[in-house]
Amino acid sequence: MGRGRVEMKRIENKINRQVTFAKRRTGLLKKAYELSVLCDVGVALIIFSNRGKLYEFCSSRSMLKTLERYQKSNNGAPEMTMTSRETQSSQGEYLKLKAQVEALQRSQRNLMGEDLSPLGAKDLDQLEHQLEASLKQIRSTRMQYMLDQLCDLQQRELLLFETNKSLRTRLEEITQVSTQPFWDPNISQTLGYERRPDQLQGDDFYHPLEFEPTLQMGFPTTSLGGS
Repeated sequence: MGRGRVEMKRIENKINRQVTFAKRRTGLLKKAYELSVLCDVGVALIIFSNRGKLYEFCSSRSMLKTLERYQKSNNGAPEMTMTSRETQSSQGEYLKLKAQVEALQRSQRNLMGEDLSPLGAKDLDQLEHQLEASLKQIRSTRMQYMLDQLCDLQQRELLLFETNKSLRTRLEEITQVSTQPFWDPNISQTLGYERRPDQLQGDDFYHPLEFEPTLQMGFPTTSLGGS
């Protein structure tokens, strides 16, 4: 029993669409490979999924060379429509972006110490210098960060020292006020109770009385004789 005819329209079911894409993609890549081997022709196949993932096949070793060959053959045509020019421009942009991505990926792998076997002595020397320069820059940045932190800590220490000094001064002032006596001799001078210079002191102030200090008992003798 043969298969029924497939209607050419978009498959609405997402799972069925993904399964169909995987099957037909594999079959298309297989057919391209068989065509290149059986007929000894150059075949280049590029497929982008709806998520932007790239699938490609090229019968030669380099897809770029095959696309350059295609571009040169199109440039030799007598007339080119606007669509073909836009396609050619897109292909050129694609080639540039792909080459840049491949170079970046290869450089990243080399920096991680991977895929070093294709590199020669000169390339390894350049890679070593690049790593040394990167390490130097990293160490310089780390040192500057540590110096900035140290400067910040020193400023905070100075601020704390000044605050502590101010608090200590205030504490000493409060302690002096609390230990000061209630009566201060200097207050009398402030209020005007000063000793006058004309005030007499000692013997100059107390004058002795003018009489004899002899104690007499009875009547005076002068009064008895006169009687």
